[in-house]
Amino acid sequence: MKNLVVTEEIWQEGNMYTAYCPELDVASCGSDVEQARKNLLEAIEIQLEETTKLGTLKAFLNVPKICYHSQIDEH
Repeated sequence: MKNLVVTEEIWQEGNMYTAYCPELDVASCGSDVEQARKNLLEAIEIQLEETTKLGTLKAFLNVPKICYHSQIDEH
């Protein structure tokens, strides 16, 4: 299991909320804060899944602001 710790920025734009992760340069939006947060997490998951499929995950995460930790599940 790997844990990725990133920043979440959420702000209102008109009647929508924008959620942005600067470390991954991934953004999404929603009609309220919780929906924007949920959509951002989904967008991050999709980005990580797709870079894994392409074999570029380590390169994608190999930027100065990002660090990830491996955790071994002994169950």
